[in-house]
Order: sequence, then C-alpha cells, then structure tokens
Amino acid sequence: MCLYLEVHSLRVVFPAVWIGLCILPVCSSIARAQGAAAPETAPTLFPGGGLVSVGSLFTSRGRVAAASTSVPETARPTLANDTALNFTWGFSRDFDVTLLAPIVTNRIDLLNTTESGTRLGDVLALLKYRFFRKDSSRGTTQASVTFGPKFPSGSTSLRAASGTLLPAALQPGSGSTDAFLGANWTYTGLFNVRRLVADEDLHSLIRSQGTQATRLGSDLESRFWLSYRPYEASDGSREWFIGPAMTWLHTQDDRFGRTTQKGSGGDVFLAGISTYVGVRPGMHAWFAMDWSAGHSNGPLFTPVRRLISFGITQQFRMNVFRKEQP
Repeated sequence: MCLYLEVHSLRVVFPAVWIGLCILPVCSSIARAQGAAAPETAPTLFPGGGLVSVGSLFTSRGRVAAASTSVPETARPTLANDTALNFTWGFSRDFDVTLLAPIVTNRIDLLNTTESGTRLGDVLALLKYRFFRKDSSRGTTQASVTFGPKFPSGSTSLRAASGTLLPAALQPGSGSTDAFLGANWTYTGLFNVRRLVADEDLHSLIRSQGTQATRLGSDLESRFWLSYRPYEASDGSREWFIGPAMTWLHTQDDRFGRTTQKGSGGDVFLAGISTYVGVRPGMHAWFAMDWSAGHSNGPLFTPVRRLISFGITQQFRMNVFRKEQP
C-alpha cells in the first residue's frame, strides 16, 4: 500500500519507506519558548496539518576568566547558535507531535584563545495535548501540556585546537537521555481587546547523567508574552503581531560523578520584544530579542546576556494515511 502526502492541491505518492527517510532529516526546530507555528503557544496544529520551519537561536554569555590552556568544567559557551528545522504533524484536534534536531555551534572565548565547533545536537520528540479550550465573545482561552524525550544523538566528541576533549557543557550533545515537560496557556481578548493576547510558556528539561560522567543542571524556563495585532488583512492572509516579553531562566548546579559544583547554576531575568509577520497564508516569519535584566551571582555561574532568534515557518495540509483509490 502507498501513502499520500497532500499539500494544498498538490498530491504526490510516496512509498512508505521514502516518507520516513525524507521526513526524519527535517524534523527539528529551535527549542524556543515561543513556538515557530504561531504567536500563541497553547493551541495545537489543525487536524491533518503539517508544519515545517527553519530558524536560528543565538545565546550570548560573558567571557570566561580562565587561562588560555584551561577550560573550566562548568564553562558555558560565550556564544552558542542552534540552527534547526522543525516538523510538526497535527494528527488529531487536540494532539500534535513534533520532532526537533538542531545543528549546534558552540564558541568559548578565553583570555588568550577561542575554541569553537559545529556538530549535530540532540533530537527531541514532543507530544502536545490541548486539554482546555473555551470560546467567548471576548476571544479564546486555551491550555495544553507538552512532554517527550530528548535522545543522546548529538555529538560529544568536540575537541580544542590542542586535541583536548572539551567539557560536557561545551559539547553540542549531552550524551544523556533527558525529559522535556511543558505547560502553555493562551488568553485572547485581554481586557476585552480582541487583538490583545497574553501567552505563558513554562517548560523544563530534566537531565540525567551523560558524557564524561557529567550531569548538567536541569533547566526551567518561564516566558510571558503580551502581544498585540496592529494589522490583519480582511481575508486573513496577512497579519502582524508584536509585543514585550518577560523571561525567567533557572539552571541547577552541574554534577560531575558524585560531586556537585555549588554555584554553577543560577537565575536570569530577561526582558525583550517579539514579533511575528504573516507573509502569506500559512507562512509566518518571526524575530525576537531578549536582554538580561538581572541575574544571580554564583561563583561558577555564567549568566545569559542576550538571546536573539529568527526564522520562517510554513503550514500545509497533509494526509499520510489515505489508501490509494482504484
């Protein structure tokens, strides 16, 4: 039996094995709080819908104060870039599934040298379930949960120019099987303003021990975005969302073998702005920038200073479980 992939009016027939081989390389995304599909994070993708997006996330931190020949075990990249593709399938009204697999570039600036490298990051598979939706004259309120594993598929062999293996925190992959848990809430029509949307994304990456007998600190992120839609075409083909965002990042201490590195984790508060533009039906481009507004001062903690993300996404209709008609 053959399977069908239908994109709008275009129908192409693929053998099942080729669908698997073609989809898997592009099932990745930026694991960013604000989703690539739309400004609201709580809704699921429409039934029978597919989404492919490409985006990039840049994370910058301060310079590590260390000798050029010594990279601290707890060091984080001075500049990290995750460039990825995202594939999402809405297989039911309240469920969708997403696969993520970024290409990661890590660079660390020491006093007298710079180390960097680019490799494949860890694959993330997520299932979203929307458990609440309520429509009213004001707008729509929605809530969902997301969960799934992060597989140890990323590279853990990145080395310095001297040939020394870089610490686990600087590797594109963690070498650990971790768990992603998230909750999202979207409230449209805030203060009875139809185009004003409040959106909350709370998620955590719970880590296990990975490469070099290292258990990197688990992460917790809360991001609140208040967006307004100043423009919407009468036919809905184009739209523009923009608004401020507030983010709290919490990282636990790293653990090496049986030793916990006290002060390697901490908290960061960021403030920024995000915007989404509907380029054409089903296609959105997004840009977001966040700056540090405050952070804790652990002795081994290197806080995030700035986050910049941008990308483009395309939605389409797909039906991969239709039998071929005679």
